[in-house]
Amino acid sequence: MIKKAKKTIALWNKAKKLIPGGSQLLSKRAEMFLPEQWPAYFKRAKGIEVWDLDDNKYLDLAYMGLGACILGYADPDVNLAVKKAVDAGSVTTLNCPEEVELAELLLELHPWAGMVRYARTGGEAAAIAVRIARAYTGKDKVAFCGYHGWHDWYLASNLASKKNLDGHLLKGLEPSGVPRGLLGTAIPFEYNNIDQLEEIVKKNKIGAIIMEPMRHQEPRNNFLKKIRKIADRINAVLIFDEISSGFRMNIGGTHLTHRVYPDIAVFGKAISNGYPMAAVIGRKKIMDAAQATFISSTHWTERIGPVATLATIRKLKKENVSGHIDKIGKIIAAGWQKLAKKHGLDLFIGGPSALVNFSFNYPNRQELVTLFTQEMLARGFLAKTTVYLSYAHTPALVKKYLQGVDQVFALIAKGIKEKSIAKMLKGPIAHTGFRRLT
Repeated sequence: MIKKAKKTIALWNKAKKLIPGGSQLLSKRAEMFLPEQWPAYFKRAKGIEVWDLDDNKYLDLAYMGLGACILGYADPDVNLAVKKAVDAGSVTTLNCPEEVELAELLLELHPWAGMVRYARTGGEAAAIAVRIARAYTGKDKVAFCGYHGWHDWYLASNLASKKNLDGHLLKGLEPSGVPRGLLGTAIPFEYNNIDQLEEIVKKNKIGAIIMEPMRHQEPRNNFLKKIRKIADRINAVLIFDEISSGFRMNIGGTHLTHRVYPDIAVFGKAISNGYPMAAVIGRKKIMDAAQATFISSTHWTERIGPVATLATIRKLKKENVSGHIDKIGKIIAAGWQKLAKKHGLDLFIGGPSALVNFSFNYPNRQELVTLFTQEMLARGFLAKTTVYLSYAHTPALVKKYLQGVDQVFALIAKGIKEKSIAKMLKGPIAHTGFRRLT
């Protein structure tokens, strides 16, 4: 029985007075899920179980740490490796040998690459990759597709020649504070739209093309191969951002499955199961350009990130985690489809299985998403319309989840029929996030 999360919600209201936005991550703001009701803080977590400050226990069928915890929360094998590293010392005047061991492993998994750099967050790693590409080509302009973080190089895409138009390209990402001198240096194109990219390279001297090789759409009509050819033709560095997709659908990244190899690939999130870590790998002649610029940070040399990553990748390989995740994702998608049909709901169900998702095909879809989250929370589930799957998601837990979905879909169908969805909400409608290009 879920009781009201009074302590948890009170702390969130306090945090908003002390921390701009309340949280360090837009996607973890309570208002993105369920304003005035969402349990924004956790006391402990294990597997897919999460306890809030009021000791309510939830099953996480939502984001699993925004995709960072691919093995599940507090995985014992990764934690054991990390505890040993903590006891041995995580930072000294000298470097940790594990970063060399990890470089060898990453290059073994990616024979096309020759060198490795590290960071501790995905956004940092993407910024490093873009800096290296610019240093190598000597060209400032970047064409991009997808979400690549918060740094100036990326948000520059939302600067417009007239200030009142700022933010019109990527909705939800405000460019305030980004130097206007960066206007025109980052140019977006949409996934599977090769004509858009051709138009961009025709009008601009592009030094780098950075994109998510796959997120919720499969590449069509040899899209990735055509991107590779364009990069070669214009002598641009092709960067694949595998921060969300990497190690989730296979060991190493989706580009290996599609057999299209970039000049640089960027990894984060799932590679270290919740511990801060990111990697930038690339062709040797291009990565060497990092020596011609300044890219350096104290905490990129600590030991916990590499140790956690080594332990995570070894377990991903040993347990065939991507195969398990694919199976569980298909069970969830089939469950949603069956229950939508049962209750007469119009849903779009998308993939890939590792990031299985659905959307309501109704004009008031944001109301419906909010109601879904509200009612699933009351039944003990952290839930949105996307599920980041992990090794800790089992068929038994998914069966329990789908039983909850069955009940909630019945309520939603009744509310749609009676036009009473707004009355069923116990608080404001959840905020929307930024618009993706993938």
